[in-house]
Amino acid sequence: MAVLRSGVDPWLCAGTGCAVLLGGWLASPRGPAPRPRAEAAREARHSLAEALLANIPDPVILIDRRALVIEANAAARALLPTLRAKYPLSFALRDPAVLDGIATVLHTGGPLKTIYAPRVPTERTFEVQIGAMQDAAGSDRPPNVVLFLRDLTSAERLETMRVDFVANASHELRTPLASLLGFIETLQGPARNDPAARERFLGIMREQALRMTRLIDDLLSLSRIELRAHVPPTTPVEVVPLVRQIVDSLNPLALERGVRVTLMAGEGPHRVLGDRDEILRLVENLVENAVKYGGGRVEVAVARLPGAEGRQAQIEVAVRDDGPGIAPEHVPRLTERFYRVDAASSRQQGGTGLGLALVKHILNRHRGRLAIESEPGQGATFRAAIPALPEEPAAARSRPSGGETVP
Repeated sequence: MAVLRSGVDPWLCAGTGCAVLLGGWLASPRGPAPRPRAEAAREARHSLAEALLANIPDPVILIDRRALVIEANAAARALLPTLRAKYPLSFALRDPAVLDGIATVLHTGGPLKTIYAPRVPTERTFEVQIGAMQDAAGSDRPPNVVLFLRDLTSAERLETMRVDFVANASHELRTPLASLLGFIETLQGPARNDPAARERFLGIMREQALRMTRLIDDLLSLSRIELRAHVPPTTPVEVVPLVRQIVDSLNPLALERGVRVTLMAGEGPHRVLGDRDEILRLVENLVENAVKYGGGRVEVAVARLPGAEGRQAQIEVAVRDDGPGIAPEHVPRLTERFYRVDAASSRQQGGTGLGLALVKHILNRHRGRLAIESEPGQGATFRAAIPALPEEPAAARSRPSGGETVP
């Protein structure tokens, strides 16, 4: 039986105490009292109990000894839409661990914990605290049972991300370090007096050291961006000059690979509230990926997208290549850290697996969005959009050129 037993922790004590208090409010008052006064007190306690239960953010369910639902708060009904009062809990929650846990609590009277992990409509994880609750002091009736469900989904996802991140970062660093150590041992031994081998090995060692440097730089950049994710940029930035700067800087790499890069800038202005260095990094990652993994032509377009239905206008940087494209199953995961469609090709090209993760976090900080469009054999288009600043009057600005081509 998949039940996690444990002692009574403070969280469960607090939850059970709240449930006992609710039970006390819902139960009949002790001692003789005039009927009108008793009825009024009972109604007041019942209303207060309902209000308290409704404002508990975690799902809470109260069932009787037959596992029939007595009461549930709004969070529980949202989690289990088929939950109904006076119906068995098993109609809405069919998890064997939870149902066995209820039976155990009714038999022993002691609290316990178990895990409820529904997979539909989305995968989530809850820690279920199950405790017995007498409906009134001195009652000989079997106790009712209260269930508190604490959502652990976010915590588990963060832990999974942390473990995966450490494992991937360690793996990415281990390979170049092993290469460096191997070549150093070779240079100290068999190749000590071989100038040709020494030059070749030193060149490989330099490439591996640069690979580690790029990885560490990307990790540090990602960390800095995440630390400032809650602080939106406040500096007005014109996007077109930054895109032109990146295209010019990557032109030697494009010529070396036989790639033609075209820059098109629509009518402006193209101003956003942004961090200049982060926008440069964003555009650099998108264009460099297209040059390295695309085909023979890369189109970079900057356009102002008008707002619609009350939405703010956007400045969009679209980077399109005519390469092999990306299979649909890979597209949703492209912005994950260290995720690669072709790991061997990415490492051979000097990629760290963090470029699109950086793009995603930069756009999150700028309150922007990333859209990826691709079909196998049809190339890929990456669209990064950031909220635009309001346009200035036409007389206060000059109209930019329609477009330009970078050879």
